[in-house]
Formats: sequence, C-alpha cells, structure tokens
Amino acid sequence: MKEWVSVLRAADAAARWHAHQRRKGIAQEPYINHLLEVASLVTEATGGSDPDLVIAALLHDADEDQEVPIQLIIREFGKRVADIVVEVTDDKALPKDERKRKQIETAPKKSREAKLIKLADKTSNLRTIAFSPAADWSVKRRLEYVAWATEVVAGLRGTSPWLEGQFEEAADRAIKSLEPPMASV
Repeated sequence: MKEWVSVLRAADAAARWHAHQRRKGIAQEPYINHLLEVASLVTEATGGSDPDLVIAALLHDADEDQEVPIQLIIREFGKRVADIVVEVTDDKALPKDERKRKQIETAPKKSREAKLIKLADKTSNLRTIAFSPAADWSVKRRLEYVAWATEVVAGLRGTSPWLEGQFEEAADRAIKSLEPPMASV
C-alpha cells in the first residue's frame, strides 16, 4: 500500500515539474499525459508488480526536460528509482544526432527496467505522431522518427512481448496516418 502512495506522489511531482510543458503535437496536450501514458504502459506490461518502475516511468523526463536534480529524486523516491531515471536520460550536452545514435547503440545494454520505459516512451511518441503530429513536422521527418524509433526498439526486443506489440501497433498507425485515403470507386 505504501508503495502506491509513492506512485501517486510521483504523479503529483511529475505534474508539478512539467506543469508548463506541452506535447509538440497540434493538440498541445499537457506533457503529464505522456508521462501517465508511459507509466500506464509499463504498469500493464508488468502487471503492476513494480511500483518503483512505475515511479521511474512517471519521472523519466524530469532531469532531461526540467533539470530536476537527481539528488532530489533520490531523496524523495529512492536510489533505485533515480538510477532507472538516469539510465533513460539523454545527455543534453551532446548534439541531437549523437544522442539519437547513442540511444540505438545503448538500447541492448540497458537494464530490463530501462528497456521497458524506453519501449513505452517510444510507443507513446509514435501514438502522438499518428493522432497529433507536430505542426512543423513534415511527412519525411515523421517517417524518419518512426524508422529511428524502430531501430532503438530493435535493441530492446525480448523484454516484453505485449509492450513490443503495442509499439508495433503504434508504428503501423503512425505510418498509416501519413498515407492518402483510399479512393472510393
């Protein structure tokens, strides 16, 4: 019971830390929607068996996007949660192309927990591309993102068949959202 109180505390912290952040999509959803979707996917993939993993999923972008100090995450949610968050955090000091390349290279070496969060994160991002793409993202850029996310996920295979299936469905929907409608005859 106490662990699930911590999950709700983490959801509250994530909502506060990301309060002014919006998704890039045309719907401009509050960013917390993404964090909740990632946490929900991870929870479902694990049958709710790991509250610390759910907390890490909720906080996975806290350091990277909002510069929440890792020491604060350790103090509030413990070292295990912070270690998972660090493992899924990109180094923003690196150029974007380098960060993307590193995600592909390091995916197979990540812990099971980090792989689950990465799978859920990429799934959520592809769902957004399908239903609410960024207004300034061309068709080419969206296709490139799908291809890159697929490369990252190739290194995460074998972690969760259910979550991998969710990713595949999201990738298919993202690609189909770019196809012209069928002509009626």
